[in-house]
Amino acid sequence: MQVAVVTFDGFNELDSFIASALINRCRKDGLEAFITTPTPVVTSMGGVEVTGQRPMEFLPEADVVLIGSGVRTREVVADDHLVSRLSLDPARQLIGAQCSGALVLARLGLLGAMPVSTDMTSRPFVEACGVTVLDAPFHAEGNIATAGGCLASQYLATWVIARTLGDDAARDVMDYVAPVGENEETVARAMRAVHAGEAALR
Repeated sequence: MQVAVVTFDGFNELDSFIASALINRCRKDGLEAFITTPTPVVTSMGGVEVTGQRPMEFLPEADVVLIGSGVRTREVVADDHLVSRLSLDPARQLIGAQCSGALVLARLGLLGAMPVSTDMTSRPFVEACGVTVLDAPFHAEGNIATAGGCLASQYLATWVIARTLGDDAARDVMDYVAPVGENEETVARAMRAVHAGEAALR
């Protein structure tokens, strides 16, 4: 199973790197994440240059697509050519968005009446698209999920692992990366956020 972590110029390092690093803890189980970029090299909001592992043409092959956020997301959604390269299919793919990535889902018409989680900076722009924003770090409906706040990227990764490999695999990953002495509460918080975000629609 392949995961495309869509990473645009001006990206937030925490979004792309945390999600991909956590998911790649599951390589031995057949789940692997790739930084997927529109150009060969992208530069983060902090000035870090990263060479993409996969081009945008990889998206149709991916089983999971996560869209990271950044300081140029509004430019992304205003670029018709770039948006046309975002070939996503929620019928067969898990699709997640981090913070301002919700703007991309809205631009692609994937949200419908679904509310989202996003960060406080992006909130007014997401609401301007007619989308309801929740005061929650994670929300999912069916194959689409959103997360709000940089460190909520761990919840997006937890959701992907749980949906593809099961809750036990997600717990194992979070237990491994948890701060020493905080394993139980870290695992419980991640699983609680994901389950609460999914239960909200029931």
